[in-house]
Amino acid sequence: MRFDLTDLKLFIHIADSGSITAGAQLAHLALPSASARVRGMEQALDVPLLHRGRRGAEPTEAGRTLLQHARAITRQVDDMHADLAQFATGLKGQVRLLCNTSAMTEFLPDALAAFLKTHPQLSINLEERLSRDIVQAVADGVADIGIISDAVEHAALQTFPFRDDPLVLAMARSHPLAHTLGHKRHMAFAEALDHDFIGLAGDSAFQQQAAEQAARLGRRLHCKIRLRSFEAMARMAASGAGLALLPATAARRSPGQLRIVKLSDAWADRKLLVCVRDEAALPGYARALLGALVLA
Repeated sequence: MRFDLTDLKLFIHIADSGSITAGAQLAHLALPSASARVRGMEQALDVPLLHRGRRGAEPTEAGRTLLQHARAITRQVDDMHADLAQFATGLKGQVRLLCNTSAMTEFLPDALAAFLKTHPQLSINLEERLSRDIVQAVADGVADIGIISDAVEHAALQTFPFRDDPLVLAMARSHPLAHTLGHKRHMAFAEALDHDFIGLAGDSAFQQQAAEQAARLGRRLHCKIRLRSFEAMARMAASGAGLALLPATAARRSPGQLRIVKLSDAWADRKLLVCVRDEAALPGYARALLGALVLA
């Protein structure tokens, strides 16, 4: 049984992408070569590693076992590179970091800028995901570090405090809901769902969470327009175009004519956590980033 790193990395790419074709592209291999490598692994083990179908390919039970070992081996190689970096010139490391929308827009730019300034040899592969998907990705070894809301189940991971990130409802002072609320400083999310919202554009984790919370109440979040930033959402809400669900940090930067109301729902009182599968198993450069995020 002779698997090389190219075989193992190819199998990881196929499992992550759900496709032999996409996996071959990510591994920089021609499709026939990638297919031959997979067949070679299956022949060596005398067991199928992938379920192949019209919708793509996914690991069999044996394939999932191989995937766990493949991830562990590639992490060990990364650790070796990190440990030997002090003896090499120009060697670079890459940290895979997943985060939710609030972390991406509100907190990470400053923290990562400071880290990269002092660690110019490193690069960060940053991607936005839903918190529950981040937990799974970190547990599976797809990502080195994640930043999640404390509202999701994360018992299988090691976590560290990152930031408080409560959500608020923002509206123009002239909005009908503002008049209904009077001097109230808190309200339930359900009270707002009869009104139009200003949403966040694209397939953002933040917008998906808002829609899911409305669905749990048996309601639908009606967005009359979607914008590309929290700042733009706040400006439009201040003009009276609708309500905006925002992180409190973004709402506080908004124009003075904006009415900000705290949400009484437990899910809105969020705290962000940095999560890893095993701090001790991280490459040295990933541990450095973890330390910077926790202390930032």
